[in-house]
Amino acid sequence: MERDDLKICGLICTVYRCDAPRFLLLQPADGHDLETLGQEAKDIRQKCSLPFLLCAFRVEDWDGDLTPWTAPALYGKTPFRGGAAQTLKRLTGELLPELCSRYGLHEDTPIILGGYSLAGLFSLWCGCETDRFAAIAASSPSVWYEGWTEYAARHAMRSKAVCLSLGDREEKAKNPRLAAVGRCIRTQKELLDRQGVPSVLVWHPGNHFQDPPGRTAQAFAWAMERLGE
Repeated sequence: MERDDLKICGLICTVYRCDAPRFLLLQPADGHDLETLGQEAKDIRQKCSLPFLLCAFRVEDWDGDLTPWTAPALYGKTPFRGGAAQTLKRLTGELLPELCSRYGLHEDTPIILGGYSLAGLFSLWCGCETDRFAAIAASSPSVWYEGWTEYAARHAMRSKAVCLSLGDREEKAKNPRLAAVGRCIRTQKELLDRQGVPSVLVWHPGNHFQDPPGRTAQAFAWAMERLGE
């Protein structure tokens, strides 16, 4: 795989690409995600033989740019800002057209949006807001977020397939808001089943911080395999 480090529409991006990619994988990332992105790309390649282009774009304000609406802070006093709509608009209106043009991707190239934690929540929300993404790869998504379950019950998933995952110790967190994640992700899976959206819920060993790149790689690989059937 080839690696490119570039800035697109003001966004710092890291790209890993195979020859003649059949899928575009898009991932919101923080600094740590970018540090481990090479391993994630190798893991995806090992788990799925289909060629892809993985683009991770750096998110500077994680709690602001990836949250769908304002909500009380989980820790400290600064609330979640709820800037996901602006981020989605920037992706669909600027980043994706530039990526497709720069790398010669066809307009009908399936795009899989995915990420970890709040990036997973953002991906799920985008899948409900637009049909631009063929599949969603939500690894340990923050479905404990205030109001999320109610939103998901009112808004049908518009993507064609969804991979959910969670660590088997995440619902044992001491913080009661975080501990609700197990109940919430089971509800998310039930909603997808009722809507007839092909999906899977993978349980990984460990807490929220165990092997994010490996979990994310598995979710992306599942989504590609599902779309490639």
